[in-house]
Amino acid sequence: MNTIYSVNGPVVKVRNTRDFSMLETVYAGKKRLIGEVIGITEEFTTVQVYEGTSGLMPGEPIEPAGTPMSALLGPGILSNIFDGIERPLKRLEQISGAFINDGSDVSPLDTEREFDVTVTVRPGDTLEAGQIYATCPETPLITHKCMLSPLSKGGEVITAAANGRYKINDTVVTIRNKDGETEELTLCQRWPIRTPRPAAERLPINRPLITGQRIVDTILPVAKGGTAAIPGGFGTGKTMTQHQLAKWCDADIIVYIGCGERGNEMTQVLEEFSQLIDPKTDRPLTDRTVLIANTSNMPVAAREASIYTGITLAEYYRDMGYHIAIMADSTSRWAEALREISGRLEEMPAEEGFPAYLPSRLSEFYERAGYVRTLGGSEGSVTIIGAVSPQGSDFSEPVTQNTKRFVRCFWALDKSLAYARHYPAINWNQSYSEYVEDLADYYKENVRDDFMEVRQEISNILVEENTLMEIVKLMGTDVLPDDQKLLIETARIVRVGFLQQNAYHKDDTYVPLEKQYLMMKAILTLYSEAKQAVSRGVGMNTIMATGLFEKLVKMKYDIPNDRLEMFDDYEKEIKSVMSALA
Repeated sequence: MNTIYSVNGPVVKVRNTRDFSMLETVYAGKKRLIGEVIGITEEFTTVQVYEGTSGLMPGEPIEPAGTPMSALLGPGILSNIFDGIERPLKRLEQISGAFINDGSDVSPLDTEREFDVTVTVRPGDTLEAGQIYATCPETPLITHKCMLSPLSKGGEVITAAANGRYKINDTVVTIRNKDGETEELTLCQRWPIRTPRPAAERLPINRPLITGQRIVDTILPVAKGGTAAIPGGFGTGKTMTQHQLAKWCDADIIVYIGCGERGNEMTQVLEEFSQLIDPKTDRPLTDRTVLIANTSNMPVAAREASIYTGITLAEYYRDMGYHIAIMADSTSRWAEALREISGRLEEMPAEEGFPAYLPSRLSEFYERAGYVRTLGGSEGSVTIIGAVSPQGSDFSEPVTQNTKRFVRCFWALDKSLAYARHYPAINWNQSYSEYVEDLADYYKENVRDDFMEVRQEISNILVEENTLMEIVKLMGTDVLPDDQKLLIETARIVRVGFLQQNAYHKDDTYVPLEKQYLMMKAILTLYSEAKQAVSRGVGMNTIMATGLFEKLVKMKYDIPNDRLEMFDDYEKEIKSVMSALA
């Protein structure tokens, strides 16, 4: 029997053994705490334990499980709340109360719950990896599709159960492979969390993740299957922005990973998500949501595993042909867990004490996003939106800088905007999206032909305003000619009337792409007409006195989402008023 040699926080060492393999699951101590092998030398095997090691002593037994750290995948994942190693928190509460007991051995999925299963294959059919053999309604919104695991060799169907009610461990199909071996297929399967699930083909990323948030959809879009980072200091609205995206984006399923966040903040997430109604279906948002709650007072090693658990669940549903959005809040806390474990392993620290392998771990995570053709022949995607919490809003710190290397969309949150109650507090001057050109064809075909040109003109106004504000700070607006004053006033409409959004207003919390386009068009019409008036000698004070600028600031509230024809009246009024002035 192998015994523990030393305990250093979550790091446990075993001496003089060859019974363990790299990344294997182990059970440590009399409580059988779950851990994972992270290092092997001639003398020592090093294990990181995913539960609290209080009371664990040298000499206690430690045994290998014979399998890598894996997630159980099957019906019952949706609407559930898991900890970092996929233990259901509701079930743990029933067993141990408000505080989780160490060594609680609970099945991730309810083994007694029955599902209405439709078996889609018959004896004589051939099954290959990724192909569907049974379906069942998991929630009123999502149909669960049981697929042959990519780890299986596949083969001919020998027996297929009749349609009916089954538990996740009941055998519904039996197959025989080419070697003559039989395999029983249940409603669930296991998958190693650190191994990406394979796909048949990675497809071009050319469709936007539509969120209804104007600054995201129009100025800084993210694609389905893409990656985005939301860095911001304390109080800038990272969690709030992710909530809004989770509620309104057109992904089929949301995986929310609360990684090392404050307990009261995670409680707020759990309470809000359970009360939110999905605006598209009038069903609770939890019907298409998985929550992974790993608060800052939970064992630090499980924080490191929670990211991989979340992405594995997302890839599983992607393989069914669904589009998944992952909200990881926040990867900085995950990086801090890496740093703590690295310090206990006495590894050579890199910048700010983070381990030298921080960039490769971040890239492993973000590279698991993508738009793919699945092994079963359908299309699915995983979009990763990761929050970053740089201390003191310092974007030059290692986690933010390394994250920028691996994401193509960067939404920098600004403290001054947040304190001015400008939400989303995304600074348009510091942020960027590399998906704009990739999505151009989609916008032209599905919104308007000139969508990209209109978007570019609005962006140019913001860039020019940023340049002019340097002069204004030094000398004031009075020294500027009227055409530059006009540009600053137009930029104010863009900032306050277009980029700023009210999550509590029924017509402004979600804005369809068509309305976003018409709002930009109205702003540019006013700018163009006013520019002509200025060139004919009309003063800015006279132009401002028309009240058109204030009217456009309020158009997001005054024009309902189902009354877009009102923009025609706005355009006629702008042209008639400006021509009268001239």
